[in-house]
Amino acid sequence: MSKVYLAMYKGRKDGRGVKVWAARIADWVVRTVTRSPYSHCEIAVEHPRDGLFDCYSSSARDGGVRIKTMPLPADKWDLIPLPQSVAISAGRLFHRTHGAGYDWLGAIGVVLKSPHSKSRWFCSEWCAYAIGCTNPHRYTPGELADTIKP
Repeated sequence: MSKVYLAMYKGRKDGRGVKVWAARIADWVVRTVTRSPYSHCEIAVEHPRDGLFDCYSSSARDGGVRIKTMPLPADKWDLIPLPQSVAISAGRLFHRTHGAGYDWLGAIGVVLKSPHSKSRWFCSEWCAYAIGCTNPHRYTPGELADTIKP
């Protein structure tokens, strides 16, 4: 049986160029405004044999709700164990929301307490919904991690 985690991004984007610097600045802004070491989160389902994870979330960098298979190196990601049932919930939510755009106003609204989109998602909202949290649109990545940590 695959292990399931709330994967919390604490890293720094590698590479060079305008897109890399924009990503680094965006990560810094999220961490600074939310007073958290985390700028993004994913529901991660571990592949038992190859060290990769199927990661479900809504990503500004990827344009919205998507699944992405990737490694989660410990220097860039913290993994918080979740019940196996969250993998099923995340899969169902993904099938309902796949391709939905990124909710920029909702992400900003977490801090400003403004409205969110009913058809778009930001990362911590999507993950909180998959986990079963009440009012998922009110969680920053750091607040979600604090809520889930044992």
